[in-house]
Amino acid sequence: MNSTQSKECLQGVRSLQNANCVVMVPPKEFRYNAETAQDNEFQHKVELSEQQVRDNAMAEFKSMVVSLREEGVQVVEFDYPVSEKETPDAVFPNNWFSTTPTGELFVFPMACQNRQLEVRPEALVKSLSNSGRKVTSNSSLVSFVENDAYLESTGVMVMDHVNRIIYAALSHRCDREVLEEYAQRVGYERVISFQTGLPSGQPIYHTNVMMAVGESFCVICDELIPEFERRFVLKSLAKDKQVISISLEQMNQFCGNILQLENANGDKLIAMSLSAFNAFTTVQKSQLSTHGKLLPFDVSTIENIGGGSVRCMLGEVFLPRG
Repeated sequence: MNSTQSKECLQGVRSLQNANCVVMVPPKEFRYNAETAQDNEFQHKVELSEQQVRDNAMAEFKSMVVSLREEGVQVVEFDYPVSEKETPDAVFPNNWFSTTPTGELFVFPMACQNRQLEVRPEALVKSLSNSGRKVTSNSSLVSFVENDAYLESTGVMVMDHVNRIIYAALSHRCDREVLEEYAQRVGYERVISFQTGLPSGQPIYHTNVMMAVGESFCVICDELIPEFERRFVLKSLAKDKQVISISLEQMNQFCGNILQLENANGDKLIAMSLSAFNAFTTVQKSQLSTHGKLLPFDVSTIENIGGGSVRCMLGEVFLPRG
């Protein structure tokens, strides 16, 4: 399916912002990843043994899966065979694939070599099919790796599906050329890319750590964006969304790494970590609650060591049933 056809198909589902199905990957090889730590300032080493780390991470994962299913969200557990080379960050599947309501599966170029091993599209298609979700076409941007150009899916792209806008903080993991190529393929009308600056002087490694977009709200740590770009980003978001600004300290507790979902009945839910929930102010929680039931999950081991939180653990599935 070309971009024009994809765009035409999406005309009928413009209001679909939230997935009611997600892919989650068990953290059976989870550990501190030295490769990704080179530009992910959210990762931390701990004194626990690797087995203790994995046991804790697996308990957090299982609890989250159970809770989401109890809330009526379909969870596809995508397991995989262990190979000689470990994939310590496999618990964050949203970085290597995305799906569309028209049945397309996109796979993306990952920046770190041990994360490139996570990309298993054939196995994922089979798992999705077994769960009643139909992939009608495949599209890959993985070849950009040969040019040292990367685009880590919905880690670096925060999607406004209603308005067909992609928000993206440019970085080593978010190449402008690949970003524009994806937008063209998927038929999205606008790409709003921008620079960011952490106190260290480095850019944010993933956009979805600093911002989230829901159907009628957004959360954003806008102080990271240079002023001349910040105004443009906020103006675009404020056109039809309630803008909830978070501080750098709140972002460091993963308040930006949240995701609005729907259950089988169409009820709105907002998944977040317990640390994020505790860091939001009372006013912000009240604001967010108007957009969905708040679902805090304790994933402290995963977010402290892996540098990603609840949103990173959820690969949205917009595929049709089939």
